[in-house]
Amino acid sequence: VLDFDYASGRTDTRSADEVIAHVRAEGLDIRWILETHVHADHLSAAPYIQQRVGGQIGIGEKITVVQDTFGKVFNEGTEFQRDGSQFDRLFREGDTFEIGGLRGRVLHTPGHTPACLTYVIEDAAFVGDTLFMPDFGTARCDFPGGSAETLYASIQKILALPDETRVFVGHDYKAPGRDTYAWETTVGEQKALNVHVGAGKPMEDFVRMRQARDATLAMPRLIIPSLQVNMRAGQMPPPEEDGKTYLKVPVNGL
Repeated sequence: VLDFDYASGRTDTRSADEVIAHVRAEGLDIRWILETHVHADHLSAAPYIQQRVGGQIGIGEKITVVQDTFGKVFNEGTEFQRDGSQFDRLFREGDTFEIGGLRGRVLHTPGHTPACLTYVIEDAAFVGDTLFMPDFGTARCDFPGGSAETLYASIQKILALPDETRVFVGHDYKAPGRDTYAWETTVGEQKALNVHVGAGKPMEDFVRMRQARDATLAMPRLIIPSLQVNMRAGQMPPPEEDGKTYLKVPVNGL
């Protein structure tokens, strides 16, 4: 994550530097920096980390759909390529990759956004914004290109993995009654206990609930800067004539 103060427009690399320090302390060889999707609530530090410890930046091939959508929202010019070329690797359903002796494979799990991926690495699934912890539920689907029906189908794909598969969620908001953050669960626990899709909840019920819930949610505080940076693989827009970089605010555009 690239730290960003909205009020001042200033960035900071403290969070990313902690990751880099851990990599160096453990003597790790970085092969991949994997984005599950274009996040709307924080700025990616992928290029900053890549410059210091290496690795290829990967994302789903449907990033082109997201780039086209938000390229129009932010009235981007011809300098903004909408072909995903800002990333080193565009993954599609069924693609495989290696991290040392570990083998990973890709599931396309859209719904939150069209480009969302789940990375299954051995017995672990990194699900991004699809499933959250069982006591909190699932990701919102009201961003442009999102779909509750599509998310339900994607979640079923994840729940078809073996019950013992470890599930690492992309966010945790501490559900009511829980005071500590959590980030790991299992497919079996999700199937049995997830408050939105557990116990075989039908798609129609899920869609009704998800759409009603999404109608009450405010936009993420950092959605405007996050989208402009993250759809560029974590790079800022190019400097303008004065040498400074600017982020746009589309008035009544979202």
